[in-house]
Amino acid sequence: MDKMNYKITLVIPVYNSSNTITKLVDKCIDVFSSYQSLEIILVNDFSHDNSHKTCIDIYEKHSDIITYIELAKNFTEHNAVMCGLNYSNGDYIVTIDDDGQNDPIDAKRLVEEAIKNSYDVVFAKYNKKKHNLIRNLGSWFNGKVANVMLNKPKNLYLCTFRAISKELVSEIIKYDLPYPYVDGLILRTTSNIGTHSVNHNARTQGKSGYTISKLIRLWLNMFTNFSIFPLRAATILGFVFSIIGFLIGVLTIYEKLVDPTVPIGWASIVFICSLLGGIQLLAIGMIGEYLGRLFIGVNKQPQYVVASMKKRGI
Repeated sequence: MDKMNYKITLVIPVYNSSNTITKLVDKCIDVFSSYQSLEIILVNDFSHDNSHKTCIDIYEKHSDIITYIELAKNFTEHNAVMCGLNYSNGDYIVTIDDDGQNDPIDAKRLVEEAIKNSYDVVFAKYNKKKHNLIRNLGSWFNGKVANVMLNKPKNLYLCTFRAISKELVSEIIKYDLPYPYVDGLILRTTSNIGTHSVNHNARTQGKSGYTISKLIRLWLNMFTNFSIFPLRAATILGFVFSIIGFLIGVLTIYEKLVDPTVPIGWASIVFICSLLGGIQLLAIGMIGEYLGRLFIGVNKQPQYVVASMKKRGI
């Protein structure tokens, strides 16, 4: 099939981007004009600025291309992306940020790379990232943790700028629990993954929506939804410190037998109790996190709630 005969869907989660989203959509339409069909899904994740009106204006201008979805509350980026994926119809679906830091020309290149090599997904590989220090440190930590938790290839950089085949999307959207982590869903489904080098533009408007608390929530999604490694680590730590405690007990008894006048060290007792108590609380807290998320999932907390929708062509 000629690459221009493919249907392309762009999923753009929108959050406080009224100053950037119009320019981004216009450029996307221009870049992908040669393809048979282009669909752009804007998912407004309960923005606090004028993004809703801006997206409505974009829809009215390009109603044959745009599907606009307004969420009932802020569900965070990965939930918004999952919403867009559920309504996508393309042969390849590109997830792209709303802040203008991802170039639509590179989005087209990701699609071409996926088509050329029949990849299930192609991740962008930034030549130089233009995020702030906290976001860069968070991404670095996220990648290192994913190497362990998700068996991510060490040379693969995970990011929200990616082109995904419709076959892979159909598997991803089977996940309907309230704490999605899209990259985790991808890595647990396929190893047919490609990368393509792209530029990363500097942010011209506003600031990143990823705060430290949101990054921590994202890491917890990875920890507790796609790996039981933390529980295994807690078990191993418990075993190791049980052996250490036993050895210290044996040493204490030996010292007392050798020299009955030797006093038991108060400092060492406090240290050991504090250390073991902290580890126990950590393990209990981790178990509680798993159980809490299981409880929320059983109670059917929604992954997202659509407040209103304007479909393309309607």
